[in-house]
Amino acid sequence: MSTSSSYWSDFAAKVRLPQGMWIDGRSVSADAEARYALVSPRNGEVLTQVPSATSTDVDRAVSGAAAAFAAGSWSRISPRERGEVLIRWADLLETHRDELAVLLSLEMGKPIAHSWLIELRTSIAVIRWYGELADKLLDESPRGRRDSFAVVTREPLGVVAIITPWNFPMTLSSFKIPAALVSGNSIVLKPASQSPLALTRMAELGSAAGLPAGVFQVITGGGGITGRALGTHDDIAALTFTGSTAVGKKLLTYAGESNAKAVSLELGGKSPNIIFPDAPDLDDAITTAAWAIWFNSGQMCTAGSRLIVHESLRAEVVTGVIDRLSALRIGDPLDPETDYGPMVSEQHRVDVLTEIRAGVDAGATLAHGSTDLPDGPGYFLPPAVFTDVDQNSRLAQHEIFGSVLSVLTFGDEAEAVAIANNTQYGLGASVWTSDVRRVHRVSRALQAGLVWVNCFEEGDASVPFGGRKLSGHGSDKSIHGVDKFTTFKTTWINL
Repeated sequence: MSTSSSYWSDFAAKVRLPQGMWIDGRSVSADAEARYALVSPRNGEVLTQVPSATSTDVDRAVSGAAAAFAAGSWSRISPRERGEVLIRWADLLETHRDELAVLLSLEMGKPIAHSWLIELRTSIAVIRWYGELADKLLDESPRGRRDSFAVVTREPLGVVAIITPWNFPMTLSSFKIPAALVSGNSIVLKPASQSPLALTRMAELGSAAGLPAGVFQVITGGGGITGRALGTHDDIAALTFTGSTAVGKKLLTYAGESNAKAVSLELGGKSPNIIFPDAPDLDDAITTAAWAIWFNSGQMCTAGSRLIVHESLRAEVVTGVIDRLSALRIGDPLDPETDYGPMVSEQHRVDVLTEIRAGVDAGATLAHGSTDLPDGPGYFLPPAVFTDVDQNSRLAQHEIFGSVLSVLTFGDEAEAVAIANNTQYGLGASVWTSDVRRVHRVSRALQAGLVWVNCFEEGDASVPFGGRKLSGHGSDKSIHGVDKFTTFKTTWINL
């Protein structure tokens, strides 16, 4: 990527901002032509006006997707052909990587280096991985039956709805989209209202790669109308959602009120990051603990927001984390040297600051950060670190979704596990130790869908991503990612 700040500023000034939704292979306006202002968190200025979809628009998108599925232009072609389209799509995303990275940085404030180096890299890799997997998924046939033959086949569901959040617009969408497409489904995607641009452009490139019209629809707008319309739509066979726990619960209700569609959820988190005295590299553990709370301005469902440290290490670890947070380069997302960008919106910044102030009022010690808003344009809010945190307090229990770290201490392994599991969430967890027996004991005991040992937030397309408890159910990525987009059929033949 270019390391020139002027390159990215000049690129942003001339980049084309998608103006419509993507339905039936073309850009369209909303039925009522209603639009909302998309504001950039880097400076608070309006980027563009985005269509606000109505329930009529949702019906149009679903009908087009259903027609495409029935026509078989995608659902009935060979898996290899579908895989080839996905691989061409990944190639086009690579070709347009600078453009997509700028759109991400403009719409949600992600530093350009992270948009280009991390989000685009991951998105492209996952789409390509599913493209390569396409003709390698096998049906089943029980062996050893002399008087009969049975075959178990996977079949696509039809039209599936995908609702994704603003914090990693392309990455978290790419965890779902190729798995649904490689299975033969048609998709109606609703991006978060704060971040529709990169995904709409992604859909345009999908059509250029060979996705037939109607197979990948993108509708834009608020969740109150479009999300509810998708959740209650009787022609949608399944819905998958990444976002807040509160919205996930609503979608389950909508499914029950309509056709009982299958719903898979990847929701919130309050991930524990446990550092034992025998951590193989304490400096690395400290650096990673700081990264786990500041990356993406703390706006991650897997953020390591609970740092659980052995009491003998507390002072050294807290000092080290604060030193690293103090060295962050906070600034314009379009500057390649920026580490830490703004919150996605002014309202979200206020919400996170409110949690910081409440933590101080509750008696926790604010060891780093401020209870005041910084001066200047943009929705910036520096990281905060709390010590003397009660493990049952709101600071330690509530998903703040910002760079707010709670430090808790433990005396032995059992206490560390108990503190880690003392949460309604169960998404990610990290363990730092040199004892291989402890690795297995603790990782088995942790109530989390993802456990990282001597690292944090690692993985690739080959392994599942998902949680348990109020962090949701169902997995994205890996071969298991296709499960929620397919149904099994048993055919029994009497010989």
